[in-house]
Amino acid sequence: MSLLSRVRIALRPETVYAHCDIPCGIYDPHEAQVAAHTVVRMMDLISELPTKSGITEADRQALMTRYVATKETHAERVKHEVRIIWGDFFKEDHLKAAPDLHATVWKIMKLGSQARQTTDKKVADSLLAEVNKFAEMFWKAKEKPTQTAKAAYPTGKELVLPKL
Repeated sequence: MSLLSRVRIALRPETVYAHCDIPCGIYDPHEAQVAAHTVVRMMDLISELPTKSGITEADRQALMTRYVATKETHAERVKHEVRIIWGDFFKEDHLKAAPDLHATVWKIMKLGSQARQTTDKKVADSLLAEVNKFAEMFWKAKEKPTQTAKAAYPTGKELVLPKL
């Protein structure tokens, strides 16, 4: 083996992984919360569609297709974002402050799947509630106090935010 080959092997960078494959330390449940609000909103729009007047049946079907696709995409996004934080950010010592973490993540995974399978608004509301609970656990693990605020979205639901 040549000297140059040995140097290349010795200086080869080590592969590391994080939510973006760079250990930047930037984690935030906000994207999961926004996605959960989107699921709630799509459920609202789906339930309002039968009473929507002044549109053709073709337009009604097109809107339903778009609402369902958006709902399913965002339900999966909730699961993705929560999985990343749960798997990459949380460590064993965080379980002391958040003993229900694993059960909450399990509920989010199940509710995210149910939200994709149904148009039941109760499922969407439960998904958002669990994601907000997860956000509270996250900020507690980072030793940041939280506050609850009404989101500026058409859902009229709450967000759990860190007090900055």
